[in-house]
Amino acid sequence: MLIQNLIRESEKFKPKILVIGDLIIDHYIYGSCERISPEAPVPIINTYKEQFLLGGAGNVVNNLKSLGANVTLASVIGKCENANILRKLLGTDIKEFYLVEEKNRITSKKTRLISSNQQVIRFDQETIQDIASDSAEKIISFLKANISQFEILVLSDYNKGLLTDSLTRQIIDLCNKRNVKVIIDPKGRNYKKYTGAYLLTPNKKEASQATQINISNQESLLNAIKILKDKYLLTKSVITLSEQGIAVYDKELSISPTTAKDVYDVTGAGDTVIASIAFALSHKLEINKAIEFANLAAGVVVSKLGSATTTLEEIFSFHNRTPLNFQDKIISINDIDQKLKPYKDKKIVFTNGCFDIIHSGHVKYLSKSKALGELLIVGLNSDQSVKKLKGTSRPVNQEVDRATVLASMHMVDFIIIFDEPDPYKLIKVMSPDILTKGKDYENQEVIGSDIVKETVLIDFEEGKSTTNTINLIKSL
Repeated sequence: MLIQNLIRESEKFKPKILVIGDLIIDHYIYGSCERISPEAPVPIINTYKEQFLLGGAGNVVNNLKSLGANVTLASVIGKCENANILRKLLGTDIKEFYLVEEKNRITSKKTRLISSNQQVIRFDQETIQDIASDSAEKIISFLKANISQFEILVLSDYNKGLLTDSLTRQIIDLCNKRNVKVIIDPKGRNYKKYTGAYLLTPNKKEASQATQINISNQESLLNAIKILKDKYLLTKSVITLSEQGIAVYDKELSISPTTAKDVYDVTGAGDTVIASIAFALSHKLEINKAIEFANLAAGVVVSKLGSATTTLEEIFSFHNRTPLNFQDKIISINDIDQKLKPYKDKKIVFTNGCFDIIHSGHVKYLSKSKALGELLIVGLNSDQSVKKLKGTSRPVNQEVDRATVLASMHMVDFIIIFDEPDPYKLIKVMSPDILTKGKDYENQEVIGSDIVKETVLIDFEEGKSTTNTINLIKSL
């Protein structure tokens, strides 16, 4: 009922939330490595794709927007080439923002070189010194002029010099006088500057450092969370516990357990938690319900790859499974336009195969494929198509049975049976965002890769295949 109520509320009310925090450009360069340099013992990477994404406070904003909030962003950036890239990203993703430009400051950019789904190296460009006093004054002036518009203020502190001791204290003091809740994702060791906030969201390691308590059991957790609340005059006290959930202390300690089913990447999970808490509190949920909602949202996000966001509908679908109607998932090529119309703004992932005897390798492959986007469509080779590819003894299971098994999997959204030897015609009609294939296609042409925006090769589980299963059965 929690998510259903929020969905109904969101149709009538979109909370206005202000985010003040450090902005970071997440820069990814993708390539492949086929040889080692003759000049030094380092890999030579042939790059084929470059991507710029909003990170830091920008990821908090994107999480809030995805949930349905009206969000305004305020920050300080440099006067540099990175700032130009940042402005373009903001122009695409965020409409309401206030940026103070500071001469001789370098806007943070983290560049990651990725080869074969592995990060090879990361190098950063940034200024992390405290912002100038006149920049801080401009942020305060902006807040004074606009504070009456907002239900909640989020401080996203990445320790890049924006949220100085003085500025942070002024923001909290001003908001407390206007009864605007301030919630903070803290960084560094100076927690005194957060005194008087509504709540903080440190993880277990950060909370241990801030309180000098090794959080190893329920007793030490209770001591640490109480110290944070009392020492820094917080209204509520929160500590995130990774796979153990989220702890909150109001009048007593309670722990909201994690809801994650498959964890592929925790990148940006902290941003999702603080955004979700802010969203829930702006809808007047009491703290334990807000923490429960944040756990649900984080559970969806960590099941995806890369810094991710989620929607209320996605959270509801992921955590509140309704009985499956297999016929609704199994569609024809002629149904594509009608069936996919409600999902035109979603990132669609497509993969294909025979899926004759389902095994754990299939399940993990499909889960990883779904994690790359928001909608997974599986092209299923028909019986006729399988015979052309595998011989007259295959498939073992008829197409309707194979489609039904696939439809029972929560990560699969639609199945389309096709007769052709390859899915090129199907991919052309669908035009998905991402095409996935097994890692055995490395250095080979992937059919349909010329149509989609991105092709991703996914590792198979060693030793798991339909052929191996058939051979094992024959040997018994």
